[in-house]
Amino acid sequence: HYGLHVSCPYFIQGRATKPTAFLCLYSHVCSFCFSLQGMAFSLQERQILGIHGLLPPKVETQDTQAMRFQNNLKKMTDPLEKYVYLMGIQERNERLFYRVLMEDIEELMPIVYTPTVGLACTQYGHIFRRPKGLFISIRDRGHVRSIIDNWPETSVAAVVVTDGERILGLGDLGVYGMGIPVGKLCLYTACAGIRPEKCLPVVIDVGTDNETLLKDPLYMGLYQKRDRSQAYDDLIDEFMEAVVDKYGQDTLIQFEDFGNHNAFRFLRKYREKYCTFNDDIQGTASVALAGLLAAQRAVGKPITEHRVLFLGAGEAALGIANLIVMAMMESGMTQAEARKKIWMYDKHGLLVKETDANQEAFVHDSPGNVQSFLDAVNTIKPTAIIGVSGAGRLFTHDVLKAMGTLNERPIIFALSNPTIKAECTAEDAYTLTDGRCLFASGSPFGAVTLNDGRVFTPGQGNNAYIFPGVALAVILSGVRHISDTVFLEAAKTLAEQLTDKELAEGRLYPPLSNIREVSVQMAIKVMEYVYAKGMAFRYPEPVDKNAFVRSTVWNTDYDSFLPDTYDWPGVYDEDADVFS
Repeated sequence: HYGLHVSCPYFIQGRATKPTAFLCLYSHVCSFCFSLQGMAFSLQERQILGIHGLLPPKVETQDTQAMRFQNNLKKMTDPLEKYVYLMGIQERNERLFYRVLMEDIEELMPIVYTPTVGLACTQYGHIFRRPKGLFISIRDRGHVRSIIDNWPETSVAAVVVTDGERILGLGDLGVYGMGIPVGKLCLYTACAGIRPEKCLPVVIDVGTDNETLLKDPLYMGLYQKRDRSQAYDDLIDEFMEAVVDKYGQDTLIQFEDFGNHNAFRFLRKYREKYCTFNDDIQGTASVALAGLLAAQRAVGKPITEHRVLFLGAGEAALGIANLIVMAMMESGMTQAEARKKIWMYDKHGLLVKETDANQEAFVHDSPGNVQSFLDAVNTIKPTAIIGVSGAGRLFTHDVLKAMGTLNERPIIFALSNPTIKAECTAEDAYTLTDGRCLFASGSPFGAVTLNDGRVFTPGQGNNAYIFPGVALAVILSGVRHISDTVFLEAAKTLAEQLTDKELAEGRLYPPLSNIREVSVQMAIKVMEYVYAKGMAFRYPEPVDKNAFVRSTVWNTDYDSFLPDTYDWPGVYDEDADVFS
């Protein structure tokens, strides 16, 4: 007994390819009939679908449903409780979920993504309701394609994959890291209008080195230490091959929250073979560079005249540094000159000798006796400090005061996530520099009011300004290999969208409430760029890219499930006793 309701619109729409995907889940009427739009089914739809009487008599509008959804959210104060509720609505009524998310994106993005998603990942096994995404383990080697075949959607355009080793600033969460691909793909849809059924979240489970999880009876992954053998590489290879074999060479594969070493080598290994990017390296770099390009408007100093000191020397720092170098070179500097403008400080101190092959470009001769980050600031005299260490409040009061002394308009980016890992608060940055700093953070901070009454709205350097728009452009233009120049173009596009009024308010990025339009504009600009540079493979090239991009954007209106009915001319209608 499949328990399959043959009229189920879930299957009518082609949302699943075979009834066995939901074998024995429903004994009479498939609950997807209700989850698609709940009480918004019309009387005729209820009768045709065989669900009349199984819903209350009232036919609700989506407006009413959204009001109920929003009212329930307002009653909740705990972010994790809100997250669980939101994800439950996503499971039951996808279009309603995205409508409410899009209408209140500034309030809800911190719930569905950072910082709350980090908490949700740590509690994944404790708040679990139903599985989302695809789970592939090291024990499945040799059978990855058959697992992908079990996914009900047959036309996937974008995959976000993690192995859970470095989730935000929280470390190795193993299979609990699934919250990150799910959250990222929520933003693909909410920010850029990419159809949700085109998105596939994946976690690769090769174990975890997190002893707490290995002792937790509710942990949902493999109870083993993380496999770092050749079998791990073979599994990732098999996964990449299976994805493009199933969905096509131009399927976008976004790597997310892999450990530093694996993140860089997989990017080098796959970038010329697949349509792939690493958001922690390239997305973070693009949004950080956009903030610097916006800041230079306020400072009145070109990017080539800045000195940048990083706190942290991992994948985010190196990604940002390399993109800054590209921007400086575009402005006329040589690569060697640009690299001399960038310094890094990590847990071992100032980077004056190579500890990782990826850091080689930013190793400099020692400038003297530097024992602390404050010493580094006073010695190097940077115009900008960028925190990507994930180590918490290391932009101390003394560091912030020193930046304010050295610079008329110091640039201070505390980009580590989640909020508790940020290098400083917005309040400290503005207060200790007398409101002169240009501040951005990775997670959101509220507006800051100084004693003299001035109010500053901190910029949030959220990767969501970059990856949804870039992904939309890549998907629509059929790009097969994503160059770093695409992210340079994205950074410039984002910086251009910041108005002078917003810059005066202290913002370095447009308001999140405008992120759908920001993403659409970015997709248009990136499409123009990839076609001009010969990177696009989808032809004919759209003449009006603005109209083309906007025509593809998914909306949250409910579909009609009424059949297309009509009469045949000249056929006798017995009921009316006439020929039609």
